[in-house]
Amino acid sequence: MKRFLCICTAGLFFLGSVSPALANETSETELAPNTKSAILIERDTGTILYAKNENEKLAPASMTKILTMILIMEAIEEDRIAWDDKVTTSEYAASMGGSQIFLEPGEAMTVKEMLTGIAIGSANDAAVAMAEKLAGSEQAFVVQMNKRAKELGLKNTHFSNCTGLPVENHYSSAKDMALMGKELLKHPEITKFTGTYESYLRENTDEKFWLVNTNRLVKFYPGVDGLKTGFTNESKYCLTATAVKDDMRLIAVVFGADNPKERNAQVTSMLDYGFSHYDTSEQFKKDDHLALVPVEKGNHKRVTLAVADDVTILTKKGEKLSHLEPKMHLNKDIHAPLSKGAVLGKVVIEKDGKVIAESKLVAAEDITSASWAQLFGRTLGNFTQVKLTE
Repeated sequence: MKRFLCICTAGLFFLGSVSPALANETSETELAPNTKSAILIERDTGTILYAKNENEKLAPASMTKILTMILIMEAIEEDRIAWDDKVTTSEYAASMGGSQIFLEPGEAMTVKEMLTGIAIGSANDAAVAMAEKLAGSEQAFVVQMNKRAKELGLKNTHFSNCTGLPVENHYSSAKDMALMGKELLKHPEITKFTGTYESYLRENTDEKFWLVNTNRLVKFYPGVDGLKTGFTNESKYCLTATAVKDDMRLIAVVFGADNPKERNAQVTSMLDYGFSHYDTSEQFKKDDHLALVPVEKGNHKRVTLAVADDVTILTKKGEKLSHLEPKMHLNKDIHAPLSKGAVLGKVVIEKDGKVIAESKLVAAEDITSASWAQLFGRTLGNFTQVKLTE
């Protein structure tokens, strides 16, 4: 695959932007019989390995906090908040029922401490405090949640709060929860929180608070390091879980198990199935440089193309990889100025004429517009070359 590294010319094909979709890998095996809905996907390729009523709209309970955590992690990544920023608890945030870390009105914790409470203890009060920190109010934050859900292409999701506490018009599906989990895992630091079994808040005080992860599989299933449980009387026992083994990461979701033991058993069954039947192999790493391509009117004549995301191939155990065809499709008229990260096309890998993996190709560096002197020099150089060949 590394032989694909090359100097490319304008002879590459144009193909419009296409968002990769989940490919359905059907299975007749019943892995989650005692649930309302369930799904198992491989994280890197998004391939569905098992599904049951995966598009049914159901109450997600505290699995809602996956999207809450996505918005928190994105705010940190974009430097809108910092880990050490103080978050002050409002009267409203402190009034939340259900799972909580018993924040008092006016009590301040850092963003890191609040996220610890949300990820490990499923703290509703901390979730609302963070929503208010980021958006001014929970209501405004929920608007952001639903906007982000649409951007992620979630078809069967609508939120009315940031906690998952029972409320009208609040629902999601197993498939949508898997996609949210996939998005959250783009922030590798999150598993340092969701994968921690126990921790403490208010250390070195008289109110030291012990947290135990509501996702017991973190301790009892090797490789599980997230993501989020859920329970209400309406939703029953739910879980979006992720586990990694031999560089393959799976995401399993269940809705509506009757008790925690049954919930964990169904997730365990799906994870066991995925790890025992499938393998992955990495073809390209994120930020790999694949090619140099011409850029019009730039301060440099060519721009380096980099892979935007890891490109991974999923195969069944024992299946040999052969006849893989990597192809690049570039946008028309690549011209300066270009910002680093600008999408210039995509790389796809085909097997037997079918696309099995793809990633956007982006500019690896900034390309500014060429100066008048540079353009004149190039024109003069081309003219000189023509004269010399006559």
